[in-house]
Amino acid sequence: MGHREQLMAGAKRCLEERGFARTTSRDIAAAANAPLGTINYHYGSKERLLNAALLETLDEWSEKVRSGSAEPVAGSGAGSGAGARVESMWARVVESETTDRPLLVASAEALAQAERSAEVRQQLAEAFERARTTLAADLHGIEGAEDGEVARAVGSVHMALIAGLTQQWLVDPERAPSAREVATGLRRIAQALESDS
Repeated sequence: MGHREQLMAGAKRCLEERGFARTTSRDIAAAANAPLGTINYHYGSKERLLNAALLETLDEWSEKVRSGSAEPVAGSGAGSGAGARVESMWARVVESETTDRPLLVASAEALAQAERSAEVRQQLAEAFERARTTLAADLHGIEGAEDGEVARAVGSVHMALIAGLTQQWLVDPERAPSAREVATGLRRIAQALESDS
């Protein structure tokens, strides 16, 4: 593994152990067992490296919570079909709130950084846009090329729910909703919307 890869691995470790805001260039270099100057050489700055590490980690997290969404998670109460895929994915999100808490805290810190950095904001915005179409395709079989407006809308709702659920689990894990509660709420909202149309 070269310095570039070592730096990426070190930055990911620092995000998990120290968070986005508290990680220094020296922390990354020490975790990567690489010279301090290689950060600027390979990534241009500590911020760019942390952004790249966070986005790569969030992509891996997204893949993990979406993986196997065709098969219900044990104990989720999901049957089969689109509803089962959605509830299964929500069960994985809820589970990850405990297992991946340091990553989710680091991502919340990065969102705060986006207010002051156009580069961070742009990178996160692009990642969100990719996630919207991926969620719509994976969970509902809606392909962006076929029905872009609907795919974007469905994916955006899932993105909003993921962000809100994450905030609830970070602040108050004892009372944050379960996957079943999220699915129940979505069903009730969908029924109300249907009856109004």
